[in-house]
This record gives sequence, structure tokens and C-alpha cells, in this order.
Amino acid sequence: MLEEVKSILDLCDTKDSVIPPTELYNEGWLLRLVINWFSNNNASHELSFVDDEVRWYSELLLPSQFLARNRGDKLAESYTHADGVIGHFKIGNEGKGDILLNEDAKQFIVVEAKMSSKLSKGVTNASYFDQASRNVACIAEVLNRSDMNIDEIDELGFYVIAPKKQLNKKTNLKKYTDEDNVRNKVEKRVEEYKGESGIKKYDWYNNWFTPTLKKAKIECLSWEEVISVIKKNDNNYGEELNTFYDKCLKFNG
Repeated sequence: MLEEVKSILDLCDTKDSVIPPTELYNEGWLLRLVINWFSNNNASHELSFVDDEVRWYSELLLPSQFLARNRGDKLAESYTHADGVIGHFKIGNEGKGDILLNEDAKQFIVVEAKMSSKLSKGVTNASYFDQASRNVACIAEVLNRSDMNIDEIDELGFYVIAPKKQLNKKTNLKKYTDEDNVRNKVEKRVEEYKGESGIKKYDWYNNWFTPTLKKAKIECLSWEEVISVIKKNDNNYGEELNTFYDKCLKFNG
């Protein structure tokens, strides 16, 4: 069956294609190819694996500090999809958001991949709570649930990877990944809670979110820069990856 799947995918950019080319040529698969390369190669980069015990996962659900407290909670949000996660972590069998960092974790990186789209502006119950702020808050919540000593983690971060052209435009990519923006949005989110729930949220904000924001790198990276690093270390793979990237650009407008 895997060979049959491959035969279908091989046709993606031909006149005989039986599925939309974007099923293969998209930012999700581009990110997987990039992270998989870093998992097998040593290179000095934000996406580099700190040791052989680091793993990666795509489309992982991250837990939120702002999940529903009860049915009909008008402040609640759902789990956040992470395009890519790199680090020392384990995934349990209890369903969505079931991720914990290893006790001796040294790395936890969340990556959001973009091609032509922007970061989302908010969620249903908090229209201002943008995608970058939400991801950083989720990173803090994973650290909280794992009861980690944040100072002992060497590599902590949230990266958005997009085409250089997109980063040079007046999109919200750099605006939302600004540290002050993230801080202000999460603080506003916490302030919406009152009473005992509000006290707990402020405790979480002070004990987990603030240290996370202080420690984490929050940056935008370009696909061109990432592929360039790979080409310098592995020219053949880098050239093939660049060809794949060109097709992603072609089929994603």
C-alpha cells in the first residue's frame, strides 16, 4: 500500500495528478523534510538537535492554560496544533494534548510553518489572542504540566518559518512574534479571569509564563535561510529541498 501511496504522490505536479498538488507541496511537508534533516545531521542553527535523545513530531496538540473549566465556558479555548515540535518529550496514550517533557529535558522548540498565509488573529472566545501568543502560552503550560526547572533547559523557543518575501511584506508575522506583543496578549487573557480562577491564572502567569518568555527565543526565520544552511552542509539534499520549496511556492500562490 505504501508503494501505491507513493505512486499517487509522484503524480502531484504532473498533468496526470489525481489529487491537488498542495496535498504534497505545502508548508507542512516542507517543514517535516527540514526537521527530519536536522534530526540526522549536525549544523549550527535554531532547529539543530542538541543531542541524540531529541525527537520531533508533526501536528502535535499542545495543552492550554485556558481550556474549558466547565461546559459552556465563555473564556475557553481548545488545544493548539503545533506544526512541528523538537525536544526531549514523551507523548502518552490518553489522547490530545498528552505531552510531557522528560525530567532531564534540555530542549523544547515549537515551530509554525507558513507559505502564503498569516498568523491567525485570535480564537473564538478571545479575538485578540493571536497564534504566536497562544503558542508561547502553550509552551509555558507544557513546562508547567511537566513541572520543569526552566533554567535547566538550554534551548527553548517558538519559531515561525515563512518565505523571505512574506517576512519583508507588512504581514503580521513579525508583529505578532514581537516579545512585547506576546506579553501583552497573554496578560490581557489572564486579566479576563476573575475570582479564584483569576488568582490561579495570575500564579501561572508569574511562575510559568513570565520565566518562559524571558528564556525562550521567539523569532521569524525564512525558508530560504534554513535551506541555505542545509545546502552548505548537504548540497544534494539542499538542492532537492530547494526544488520542493519552489513547487510549494508555485502551488500555494
